[in-house]
Amino acid sequence: MPAPLIRARLALTADGTPFSEEFGDVYHSAAGGPAQAAHVFLGGNGLPERWRGRRSFTILETGFGLGLNFLVTWKAWRDDPLRCERLHFVSIEKHPFSEADLALFYKDFPEAGAKPFLAQYPMLVPGMHRIELDGVVLTLFFADIGELGELDLAADAIYLDGFAPAKNPEMWAAPVLKRLGRLAAPGATAATWSVAAPVRAGLEAAGWKVEKRKGFGSKREMLCASLIRKKEIQSTSRQRSAIVIGAGIAGASVCERLCARGWEVTLLERAGAPAAPGRHAGVFHPVVTRDDSLFARLTRAGFLHALRHWGGLEGLAWERCGVLQLARDEREDAAQRAAMAALGLPGEYARTLEREAASARAGVPLAAGGFWFPSGGWLRPFSLIRALLARAGNRLDARFGCDVARIAHENGAWSAFDRAGKALARAPVCVLANAAGALELAPSRSIRMRRVRGQITFLPAAAFAAPRVVLLRGGFVLPALEGESIAGASYDFDDPDPEPRPCSHAGNLERLARIIPGAGAGLNPAALEGMVGFRAVAPDRLPLIGAMPDEAGFEARQQRLDSMPAIAGLYGAFGYGSRGLLWAGLGAELLASLLEGEPLPLERRLVAALAPGRFVLRESRKKPTAARA
Repeated sequence: MPAPLIRARLALTADGTPFSEEFGDVYHSAAGGPAQAAHVFLGGNGLPERWRGRRSFTILETGFGLGLNFLVTWKAWRDDPLRCERLHFVSIEKHPFSEADLALFYKDFPEAGAKPFLAQYPMLVPGMHRIELDGVVLTLFFADIGELGELDLAADAIYLDGFAPAKNPEMWAAPVLKRLGRLAAPGATAATWSVAAPVRAGLEAAGWKVEKRKGFGSKREMLCASLIRKKEIQSTSRQRSAIVIGAGIAGASVCERLCARGWEVTLLERAGAPAAPGRHAGVFHPVVTRDDSLFARLTRAGFLHALRHWGGLEGLAWERCGVLQLARDEREDAAQRAAMAALGLPGEYARTLEREAASARAGVPLAAGGFWFPSGGWLRPFSLIRALLARAGNRLDARFGCDVARIAHENGAWSAFDRAGKALARAPVCVLANAAGALELAPSRSIRMRRVRGQITFLPAAAFAAPRVVLLRGGFVLPALEGESIAGASYDFDDPDPEPRPCSHAGNLERLARIIPGAGAGLNPAALEGMVGFRAVAPDRLPLIGAMPDEAGFEARQQRLDSMPAIAGLYGAFGYGSRGLLWAGLGAELLASLLEGEPLPLERRLVAALAPGRFVLRESRKKPTAARA
């Protein structure tokens, strides 16, 4: 059972120094937090000199606390005309402060420049939260230090800044220091204010050369360390250009994330350019399960990433009106309540409502109460695609009406060809973002996808009392948008019919009646309008994001994803099913991070759950042991 995230409480000593009542220790020196950060962590790691001339530089911190080390580092980066192009700052924190407490602390320190950071500060829920701030990428991992192994990065500098070893020994334990060595890049450095003998011994045992230097304030000494031996990673200089096939939400998201990193991208789409903004609208909301399942964690990460990212897009047609997920029966109602009690989620993320309160929130009488997601809502997908492509800017060459029939790899690059054999584009990297069509271009023995037909129904506002919020209960119904509401959706496997049909409208009206009793009773399914879309779904209902596996080069004894051979330069971002609105943006950030060799925005276990190679391993494990020997 997952433990709830317990936030820190702001307390001050008599001299005004921030203090942790739980650990009985201060967050920084009484002589000044910013000055301590500059002396110990920047100075101890040779910054800003060491990041100069680099395209990218990564800092890993243990213990985010009040964020002073980050803010001081960010300011030093902004003030340095020779700074690296992109700075990653990754920090793990078990007990984060609330935004309100941080704002209270920083109101007396306007020079810290905390306002832009606080404006994007994440909800206090477990997992990774990525924030982009003018060239600096802050990744906050709200988790216990024991989860350090879930990070996937190569740190150039490490800030060791937990509470004193005597107060919080787990933060400085030998396994933690050993893991930090594994997360360090060749030539990495580390620094800490602590000179405790176990810390020094643990660093030396983990492969670091340690020395004492002049400390800060009342502390006479501090520790600085450099990694002794680590095999240099052979840099593979590759032209930063890519072909992306498919201009749905998945493909548009990949284009935007790559172009934001300076890539040149050619987008190929067989259909025409998307209409703006279209009649269709989709629903976005998180998922809550008592065991905080992998599916729930992935959806939470995608949901929070989407809210942060969408806020910066222009021309987006959406509304965070809130989403009510009504319980289907008493058993589900009990499960929802148990989940909330077990996880301790903040009310701004999710809470439960009784039927009466839910009905008042929706503005219509409902059949049940359920989960209330105040930041959920609706979005028009075509407007998202257009906004993402516009954000990609002039680094994107978007070509519509280009039907890719074949791809081929030759002389270190991929080429895409049409049905007449004409070459459409060529680049070292090719990303398949064309749903079920991905396996037509890159056939697989192990990966299986199914096509699902989904039909929605447009409901005239004059003939239907629409709710004020989005409602879910085995289907969905939206508030009235420009004179009509939308209900849906059918879920028909392997049904190729692209035209709306009355029987599917009838099914959507049945779903509507289960949400709002009596609603839609006078509507004739044969007289209604609708729209049909198709989704690609993998057997485990999770998307495929990452390098496409080289099944021919796979040996059965290789039972680890990190040793899975990959097809050079070929990547996938497909299989999003009905969660494309939430997963595509985070999936694109993951893919771009993989291609750039940057810190990943998701825990290792979630990255592994999305890797296309997972199906090769599962297929192999079904075979007899003797065949794998």
